[in-house]
Amino acid sequence: MYSDSQPNEPAPIFAPTLLAEVAALPSLPGVYRYMDANEQVLYVGKANNLKKRVSSYFQREHGGTRIGHMVRKIVRMETTVVRSEAEALILENNLIKSLKPKYNILFRDDKSYPYLKLTRAIQEVSKSVQNKPSQVPRVVYYRGAVDKKHDYFGPYPSVWAVREAIQFIQKVFRLRTCEDTIYNNRTRPCLLYQIRRCSGPCVGNISLEDYARDVQSATRLLNGETHEVVKDLESRMMTHAEQLEFEQAADLRNQISALSKVLHQQAVDTVDDRDVDILAVKVQGGKACVNLAMVRGGRHLGDRPYFPIHVDQVEPVEVLHAFISQHYLEVPVPPTLIASYAIDSELISALVEQSGISIHVVHQPREQRRVWLEMAQHNADLQLARLLAEEGSQQARTRALIDALDLAPDDVDGFLVECFDVSHTAGEATQASCVVFQNHKMQSAQYRRYNIEGITPGDDYAAMRQVLSRRYSKLAQAVQNGEAKFPDLVLIDGGKGQVSVTKDVFEQLGLDLSRIVGVEKGEGRKVGLEELVFADGRPKVELGKDSATLMLIAQIRDEAHRFAITGMRARRAKVRTGSSKLEDIAGVGPKKRAKLLQRFGGVRGVAQASVQDLCTVEGISHDLAQAIYMALR
Repeated sequence: MYSDSQPNEPAPIFAPTLLAEVAALPSLPGVYRYMDANEQVLYVGKANNLKKRVSSYFQREHGGTRIGHMVRKIVRMETTVVRSEAEALILENNLIKSLKPKYNILFRDDKSYPYLKLTRAIQEVSKSVQNKPSQVPRVVYYRGAVDKKHDYFGPYPSVWAVREAIQFIQKVFRLRTCEDTIYNNRTRPCLLYQIRRCSGPCVGNISLEDYARDVQSATRLLNGETHEVVKDLESRMMTHAEQLEFEQAADLRNQISALSKVLHQQAVDTVDDRDVDILAVKVQGGKACVNLAMVRGGRHLGDRPYFPIHVDQVEPVEVLHAFISQHYLEVPVPPTLIASYAIDSELISALVEQSGISIHVVHQPREQRRVWLEMAQHNADLQLARLLAEEGSQQARTRALIDALDLAPDDVDGFLVECFDVSHTAGEATQASCVVFQNHKMQSAQYRRYNIEGITPGDDYAAMRQVLSRRYSKLAQAVQNGEAKFPDLVLIDGGKGQVSVTKDVFEQLGLDLSRIVGVEKGEGRKVGLEELVFADGRPKVELGKDSATLMLIAQIRDEAHRFAITGMRARRAKVRTGSSKLEDIAGVGPKKRAKLLQRFGGVRGVAQASVQDLCTVEGISHDLAQAIYMALR
């Protein structure tokens, strides 16, 4: 936390060259960056008028506020002039993402929202009785970049919301969801047809014209035209009844009934708003939560919380502005925003210029919009309270671990633990894992796996010696150079044998043995009976099964075990299935390889696929599909 302002605190003194630079700034839109004496970026900001905005930092006293602390550290600045405020908005957020300045409010770069995808039919002349999959649109969950080849609805706040929408469409219009490869191999209707969730186009149980009409109705419904769809179904039902086509009329009656039931269950709103985002902010205890609720097609789809960092001594409206400027550069902005605080008009103007969409902002809504905002605000309050409670519990567990092991870290919040485990199957595909715990939580981005080679199969001691030597020989040198921090605690999944190996490695590298702790399984390998083994000669410690220390150690140990096993299984599967053949093909990286394996169910399915089938996978061009086809044959 930043300290409170001091009444007699002297005003900051800036270098004359810096003040001269500020005075010479143009009155144009642009982006500015402040650096400290160590050339670390303190803050990145944008301005419609660089001279006016930047001068405001240096022309008045900010006291002990967050901005005041930042201004006192400014030694140098850089500015970039752009053509418009929209360009400044884009450049500002690109710099914030790459530089992660200490005094900017930062949100996680997690803008990957799921969509509901409805493929478009391709008109083809077919002599076969069976309709081709390209002629029969398919509704499917989708995540990624959208294109103009198909129809996309969303984005949705969660996977669950998309699944619910797909079930909605299945119940009412019975559109297919199956893969094209499965569709082509059907000779009789599947289970979904039997439970009335699909109309069976794969075996010709519905004409292409009737199926296309259902697709059109589903599209209109997803676009929010609820009442129009119901009226159209009722009109068609009455027409069939008048023509004594009672079977067709009964099918439409069942559709209307299913639609009405689902609409009632999902509380579809009848307001005029089609696409709206509701933004509610809560700031408390040095933390903040922005709760984003989504309305698409007039239906409330749910919400999603965001927890930014660097929010000490900030106002809720600052958090809201930071979220809007960072969030809507990669996510489509809806025509209406409902916010718990007034939004700066310059920010909205930049968004309008950048997106090309006319945006209507509501700060004090009424009627249904007010209900939405109150709901979003309540969820923001609950999510932040949950986060604070969880972090309080996590911090208590970290302190319990430090006290139990009699450690004295320089920074409790930065307390760093690394845990190692080895996994293999009868000596095959041996892998070691290293997982990291810091800031009271697991840091998955820092996890590492090590392929173990050149040892006797099944020799866990040799595997542990190899991974520790590889890990800490380089790290020890980096620590000496001041480029890295050595772990406050090194956990080893094992007893005396593994700890002895670790001790040998540490002694060879000249490292502190008191940091080594082995987690030895207790009698009968029962959970809660683990004992801690020390490398520096201390006697074993047995913790109670309800101990907060043991709970944290078990969590870290189990995560290391999970990470090692998944890596070992993936490596073993690669050896046994020959998926390395895919890795050897130029242009097929991890993402494309995963999409191919997922689409065709494994390497064998990829090898049996035609060039045309391979082209249906996102990111696979015709030339690459041809290369894959030839390489696997």
